[in-house]
Amino acid sequence: MRAINEIIIHCSATRKGQAFTVADIDRWHHARGFAGIGYHYVIYLDGSIHKGRPLSQAGAHCVGHNKQSIGVCYIGGLDEAGQPCDTRTLEQRNAMLKLLKTLKTQFPNASIHGHNEFSNKACPCFDVHAEFGGVQCPASSPT
Repeated sequence: MRAINEIIIHCSATRKGQAFTVADIDRWHHARGFAGIGYHYVIYLDGSIHKGRPLSQAGAHCVGHNKQSIGVCYIGGLDEAGQPCDTRTLEQRNAMLKLLKTLKTQFPNASIHGHNEFSNKACPCFDVHAEFGGVQCPASSPT
């Protein structure tokens, strides 16, 4: 397994309410010359979490950070006019928190970031640190 020290949150840069799948993103990324989908997880509008690239493989989602990170993408990120906007549904918000807690259990030293911290983009179109900066791995239960 790769050494993971970052979890990077992305949006798909698609308009609010438009449903897309891992297969769609895989096609988009192939068209851009990637070996396949660059994200490790994709969160659909209904909050379901889908696997993309295997965790054992470096992602293709954040230049300079792929080797040591996990890429998490939610479907959305643009309003009806195509402008950057936090379009996450309540289900997506809840699923993202659940996924991040799970990943922090597996990779307790990994920090959580928005793609916009490493690139001149609005992605993921919300303040990751304000929302998830305090996410820690769950405390182990006493024995």
